[in-house]
Amino acid sequence: MNEAAVLTPERILEVTEDVLRRFGLAKATVVDVARALDVSHGSVYRHFPSKASLREAVAKRWLDRVSGPLEQIAKDSGPAPARLERWLRTLCTAKQKKVCEDPEMFATYLTLAREACGAVKAYKEGMVHQIEGILSDGVQQGVFEAPDVKATARALFEATVRYHNPAHAEEWKDPELSARFDALLALLLRGIAAPRKG
Repeated sequence: MNEAAVLTPERILEVTEDVLRRFGLAKATVVDVARALDVSHGSVYRHFPSKASLREAVAKRWLDRVSGPLEQIAKDSGPAPARLERWLRTLCTAKQKKVCEDPEMFATYLTLAREACGAVKAYKEGMVHQIEGILSDGVQQGVFEAPDVKATARALFEATVRYHNPAHAEEWKDPELSARFDALLALLLRGIAAPRKG
């Protein structure tokens, strides 16, 4: 065993994802991860004190991959309606793409996410916070009307849940999905648009 090698949490998570891909969630163990890293399982436990904490970290890493590009859109400048639309489209496209490109791994991550309640709750709150930032910009720009920005942000996130929540993944095969999402998005943007003056 190569205990002297530099072992970082990030390296462990990379290898864990590979082990999950090879063995599946039901069969993959911490010992398999340690073996792939050429270290003892105790070395893995020094970074992640339990199998559950390792699995939660893998779920968080997966969720962070989705939220990273969205955070950049939320921080961008420019007209808020275009940013909000791009943010929502990017979220839905990212989730739907993961299902289509790698359904088995998506199912694995979905199971992990169900177990990782803390990571999922933080992810959802982060999503709402990003929408809130875009809405606040829109209110300042005079293009959005949202008396309660936080509640409006949560309502927008929840209104689009069918298009980004993995519980609806089977529905994403519907050929009408894109047209339905376009119609919903247009309705939502009209609903928060500030009235035109004059």
